[in-house]
Amino acid sequence: MAKKTLLYVVFFFIFAPVIRCQDTIEFEDSYLLYGVIIDNDTLLISSIDEVIIFPTPKFKTRREWRRYYRLVRNVKKVYPLAKMAREKYDSVSVHLLTLETEKEQKKYIKQVEAEIMDEYEEDLKGLTITQGRILLKLLDREIGETSYALLKDFKGTFSAFFWQTLARIFGHNLKSEFDAEGKDWLINEIMILIENGQL
Repeated sequence: MAKKTLLYVVFFFIFAPVIRCQDTIEFEDSYLLYGVIIDNDTLLISSIDEVIIFPTPKFKTRREWRRYYRLVRNVKKVYPLAKMAREKYDSVSVHLLTLETEKEQKKYIKQVEAEIMDEYEEDLKGLTITQGRILLKLLDREIGETSYALLKDFKGTFSAFFWQTLARIFGHNLKSEFDAEGKDWLINEIMILIENGQL
C-alpha cells in the first residue's frame, strides 16, 4: 500500500508542472477535461448529464409490480407514435398556413391522412385497448390538444363527433386530457425517464 501511495506522489510531482500549464487535458478515449487556473491552482471543470430521480415505486404485491412494468412497456410502445404525431402535427400546421383556399387545405389533409395510414396502420391496429388509451393521453401531452379537438380542427365537427361516438363504443374517449399532476402522474414520470434516457 505504501509503494502505491509513493508511486502516486511521484507521478503527481512529475506531471504537476505540465498539468498546471494546460487548460485542457485529453485522455485516450478523447474525453476532454477543462480546467481553470485560480491562484496557481488548477480546478478541473466537467459537465455531466442531468439525472432525474423519482422516489422508487413501492409495491405491496407482485401483482402491483407487474402492473407497473406493464405500464412502462405500454408507454414505451406508444411513445414513438405520439412523438411522430407531434412532428406530423407541427409540419402539417405550418404547411396549412401556406395554402390559400379551403379546398387546398382539405386536399392536403386527405393526403397526409393517407400517408399516415399507409405508414402506421399496422402499428395502430396492433395496439391493445390500454395502449390506445395511453396513446390518446400522450397525444394531449405532446401536442397540447385532445384528439377530439384535433379532429374537429382538421376534419370538422361532424367527423369529430362520429369518431368520438365510435371510440366510446370501444371504451375510449377522444376528449381525454393528460393530467400530469393527477391521475396520470405515473405515466408522466415514466415519460420523463424515457425522454431523459433513463428508462
